[in-house]
Amino acid sequence: MTDTTTGDPPAGAVPGHPGTDRVHAGARWAFVGLLSRDIAVLWRNKGEFLGRTVIQPLLFVFVFTYVFPKIGQTIPGAAGTSFATVLVPGLVAVAAVFSGITAVGLPLSVEFGATREIEDRAMAPCPVSVVALEKVAYGALHGLASALVVFPLVLVVPVTPVTVHVANWALLVVVLVLACGIAGALGLTLGTVVKPEKIGLMFAIVVLPLTFLGCVYYPWQQLAAVRWLQVLVLLNPVVYVCEGMRNALTPFVPHMATWASLGAMVLFFALLLGIGMARFYARIVT
Repeated sequence: MTDTTTGDPPAGAVPGHPGTDRVHAGARWAFVGLLSRDIAVLWRNKGEFLGRTVIQPLLFVFVFTYVFPKIGQTIPGAAGTSFATVLVPGLVAVAAVFSGITAVGLPLSVEFGATREIEDRAMAPCPVSVVALEKVAYGALHGLASALVVFPLVLVVPVTPVTVHVANWALLVVVLVLACGIAGALGLTLGTVVKPEKIGLMFAIVVLPLTFLGCVYYPWQQLAAVRWLQVLVLLNPVVYVCEGMRNALTPFVPHMATWASLGAMVLFFALLLGIGMARFYARIVT
């Protein structure tokens, strides 16, 4: 009697098997193809991207660091610096993080809802996890582009002096990578949790609190005067992105310890990625 339970397992399950290599190669090419398509769409709509990315930080910097000083209502900064200097890392950080919501979260919510476009992507010759990771990668690249676009604005527009000094380029690169990773993971999580009809509500109860309580406009250490709030905002991943960026771009301004901001960014990235991947898979299979 022949034992049908023995013999070669499926090719895709055998390490080193030629079939396994073909499966992995197919997944890689599917990932590259999906990412290339999203980048091509972004390039085709670059005017919309620039307008969406630039308008809010430009208006904020123009009003508070150009108009206010001109009319004699200067806002003091921290540690003897100008308010514009305090704003630089915060606005760069928030531009990177929230681009993940606009680039991944909002479209993904719609794709899971009315258009069901996500079903076409799920049919790509690769695991579902690869499709989700492509979304995160695209959100990260979008976040990097947003940060690079906003950075010159916050340096040029203010009428008060802006001081930026990068003492550790390696730290800046690590912070940027983690910030962009969090952008993509946050977009994936929100896109799989929030329904299309709730998008407006998401901005009210998620985006605004994350921004205004994210240490974008003030260093975290200065919240010591409101101790309960200083502790509460530690639940906000944007706090660590802003503090890490502040450490990298303006190290002379009070900031969170390097190990604390980087460690929390790694933790939040892993947490958001795990939740987003699990929710993405659950939405696909149901």
